[in-house]
Amino acid sequence: MPGNDWINSYLEAILDAGPAIDASKSSLLLRERGRFSPTRYFVEEVITGFDETDLYKTWVRAAAMRSPQERNTRLENMCWRIWNLARKKKQIEGEEALRMSKRRLERERGRRDATADMSEDLSEGEKGDVVSDLSAHGDSTRGRIPRISSVDAMEAWANQLKERKLYIVLISIHGLIRGENMELGRDSDTGGQVKYVVELARALGSMPGVYRVDLLTRQISAPDVDWSYGEPTEMLTPGNSENFMHEIGESGGAYIIRIPFGPKDKYIPKELLWPHIQEFVDGALVHIMQMSKVLGEQIGGGQPVWPVVIHGHYADAGDSAALLSGALNVPMLFTGHSLGRDKLEQLLKQGRQTREEINSTYKIMRRIEAEELALDASEVVITSTRQEIEQQWQLYDGFDVILERKLRARLKRGVSCYGRYMPRMVIIPPGMEFNHIIVHDGDMDGEIEGNEDNSASPDPPIWSEIMRFFTNPRKPMILALARADPKKNITTLVKAFGECRPLRELANLTLIMGNRDAIDEMSSTNAVVLTSVLKLIDKYDLYGQVAYPKHHKQSEVPDIYRLAAKTKGVFINPAFIEPFGLTLIEAAAYGLPIVATKNGGPVDIHRVLDNGLLVDPHDQQAIADALYKLVSDKQLWARCRQNGLKNIHLFSWPEHCKTYLSRLATFRPRHPQWKRSEDGFENSESDSPGDSLRDIQDISLNLKLSLDGEKAEDDGALESEEGAANEKSKLERLVAKLSKSVMRTNHKDTSSENSSKLPLLRRRKHIFVIAVDSVTHEDLIEIIKSVFEAARKDRMSGSVGFVLSTSLTISEIYTILTSRGIPATDFDAFICNSGSDLYYSSPSSDEMLSSSELPFAIDDDYHSQIEYRWGGEGLRKTLVRWAASIVEKKGESEEQIVIEDEQRSSTFCHAFEVKNPALVLPVKELRKLMRIQALHCHVLYSHDGTKLHVIPVLASRSQALRYLYVRWGMELSNMVVFVGESGDTDYEGSLGGVHKTIILRGAFNLPPSQLHAARSYPLRDVVAFDSPNVVQTEGCSTNDIQLALSQLGVLKE
Repeated sequence: MPGNDWINSYLEAILDAGPAIDASKSSLLLRERGRFSPTRYFVEEVITGFDETDLYKTWVRAAAMRSPQERNTRLENMCWRIWNLARKKKQIEGEEALRMSKRRLERERGRRDATADMSEDLSEGEKGDVVSDLSAHGDSTRGRIPRISSVDAMEAWANQLKERKLYIVLISIHGLIRGENMELGRDSDTGGQVKYVVELARALGSMPGVYRVDLLTRQISAPDVDWSYGEPTEMLTPGNSENFMHEIGESGGAYIIRIPFGPKDKYIPKELLWPHIQEFVDGALVHIMQMSKVLGEQIGGGQPVWPVVIHGHYADAGDSAALLSGALNVPMLFTGHSLGRDKLEQLLKQGRQTREEINSTYKIMRRIEAEELALDASEVVITSTRQEIEQQWQLYDGFDVILERKLRARLKRGVSCYGRYMPRMVIIPPGMEFNHIIVHDGDMDGEIEGNEDNSASPDPPIWSEIMRFFTNPRKPMILALARADPKKNITTLVKAFGECRPLRELANLTLIMGNRDAIDEMSSTNAVVLTSVLKLIDKYDLYGQVAYPKHHKQSEVPDIYRLAAKTKGVFINPAFIEPFGLTLIEAAAYGLPIVATKNGGPVDIHRVLDNGLLVDPHDQQAIADALYKLVSDKQLWARCRQNGLKNIHLFSWPEHCKTYLSRLATFRPRHPQWKRSEDGFENSESDSPGDSLRDIQDISLNLKLSLDGEKAEDDGALESEEGAANEKSKLERLVAKLSKSVMRTNHKDTSSENSSKLPLLRRRKHIFVIAVDSVTHEDLIEIIKSVFEAARKDRMSGSVGFVLSTSLTISEIYTILTSRGIPATDFDAFICNSGSDLYYSSPSSDEMLSSSELPFAIDDDYHSQIEYRWGGEGLRKTLVRWAASIVEKKGESEEQIVIEDEQRSSTFCHAFEVKNPALVLPVKELRKLMRIQALHCHVLYSHDGTKLHVIPVLASRSQALRYLYVRWGMELSNMVVFVGESGDTDYEGSLGGVHKTIILRGAFNLPPSQLHAARSYPLRDVVAFDSPNVVQTEGCSTNDIQLALSQLGVLKE
């Protein structure tokens, strides 16, 4: 085990202390276990595979004891501590083995079911594009877009794009992000991802065809961080891109946009940001809407310029990008950077924490669900390496390499996938900026001779800091640049160097292992690695041949690469697994050949650069042989150097951006689509005939009257020509009546509540959304009446409108309201079927065409927003098959528990009745079942668990509210949402965001179904109950509601 050299002294101490521990003096714990041999136990249970390096500190304290009795007691306690840890680790490993076995069976079953539904097995045409056929950039080598390399080709490509004016939105929420003087390494949230997203935004902003890039992040005005992180906007100065510099327009270029959300005046880690994600989404949506309008006025001819893509970075931003993509109906990209399931696997393998403990610390289940949602919503997932696809993304329910290949082949052949889809995985390595790099061809001797005559160019200080270690500093330098971490495998490198005499005689070894002041002040893991390295140097007598400086600046790293290159040295990365290997690219840029691990990203880098050798990191002799071969063979060294320098541009930011933009060009354009003369972002105070007529014309084009309130568009239903003509005639008559009504109304008092303008939402100052699920219908009516009465004055003046948000169908709503004497027209809109349908109140009943029609108009534009990746009939068939498998045995007979509810189903909602909620899968398991079969949907149970709704993945009641803002300009911050103490399984969505929330507490709340207890993560991980926008009442009376509204500043007392 690397780093456990202290075990030898520990073992020796146990052996020395053995005779002193006899039956009469040993502890009760030992006597109870009979004959106990600490030595045998230690060898069998610890040395043979248990690495608990934090025990090192305990051992140090034990070894320092002067009293043999106290020393023996401490050693005895350590033995039992290790025994307990080892037992816990084995238990966790066993549980995870069972879990992984079950997961493999589920995936295989899901793959078989998906294949059966698609009516054929993997055909010959679908066997192409196997993993080995993929290039380093994730595309099939057959028919891929040719790489642009020559200057003429680059100019031609630029000319084709220069007329385009793209708006791109990047999102990276956590950490400290700014354009200059980035504080990389300040904390775990401010690392490589921060540098990556800033440089990506800067590079994209300099590309031809890209007009504006917004990098959205969190605004932080905390006393413990620099003031610059509180600036709302920061323009990123363009890089030195001579080939791509173009004129920047009035609002063009790349910008960091900081959105305020979460605790004010406090910088918090990413694990604590989850409850505030919805608040960020609402703030980002407002910014994008405003910027789209501004860009429309500048470059869009008066029409909004919508983002061509929204790109989320890391799980939190992926969750946000998915919601924004759904609200705006624009394509989404996702880059995971590091993945939650992979981290969970690694932590479980360590055996120190259970799954529950890991989730408590890292909120890992919320992170994994966010990554699954990002897979649901993304057109493309950008990865750095093939290893990330095959070993990390393969762990997720929403992605399977084999099924994705099959679906892609079917799409190419034009064969139906029956509602199934998986995002495309594309390998685009991170870019680098190489313009500042100057490669010298001179060797060490020439450099020294030149410096004798030119003392005005002194060597960088770091050179002398390194060379002072060497007896002969002119020998080629083997350079390793990595943390003192066991995973980096530095001790194996030192052993390989120390045991190969020819290599030692030919080269020096330089180890840059971070910065340190004293070994005792380092973390225990790093201290153990460094101590092991120093012991190996002493063991092999490597003094004068190995350098290990204590300090270096980040700005000095290029000088270190230059020194190694001038000595005709080699760069090595011997890590056991390297996810990407950015240092390999940096080394190649300075002309250094490489030796790298064959596990992970270096394989892809080597395939492109062809500038070195790959080795097994566990094979010490192979590492020594590869290093010796490169150092001793000057022709091979020169060839590898030349290949690296020739191909390094393939990892430049311009090259990254060209591949990136080429991917965007393949997307099917998606953006908000409706026909109207102006977007209506502002709430108009006028009620002119023109406004009303314009609205009626809008509605006549985009809203279709639903005669029965259900299945407005029934797939597969064939209507007769006579029926279609009658429907069209009724619709035309309705529009004519509405137009006449508007003309009549315009001659009356324009402030009248009976105005025929559709919809009235854009005229309201506030919108009250009633979304209470945890009550009976009778109590719901009482709550509605209390809310109406609490806002009576504002309701009469027309400044407050009302929306009912529910899982009920529109016909059920109409029946409940009218039977209790509440006119349906008292509401401006109805969010029905758990957010899959949106209706508006039509004019008063005397304007209806016949008594059989319901006074509602359905918004088809909303359906165009949510239909993305809707499985339709293919999803319904899968759900019906699943429902048929859920049965309850009653004697010799079986009763089906889940029944399809055709009456309550609609085009975008598959409804089922659940007879016994205790026998059905919880939401997370049913959602997983669908994802494994490449079906993306939003699964919801009602509050009592008796109803199951399956709707489009990006549809929800909270998303419907965002649509009302996008469509009608109704400010989200002016909405007040009323909920109960619990609700349907989408309850959490109603609690977050910039809108106000009033939680109605009291005995009228019914207890939720046990299905709600089977959550993947606790509710507190996603809801900020301490937010000033959330108020709880002690009842649902008019006074209770008025008091809550006053607390929120909505209504004056």
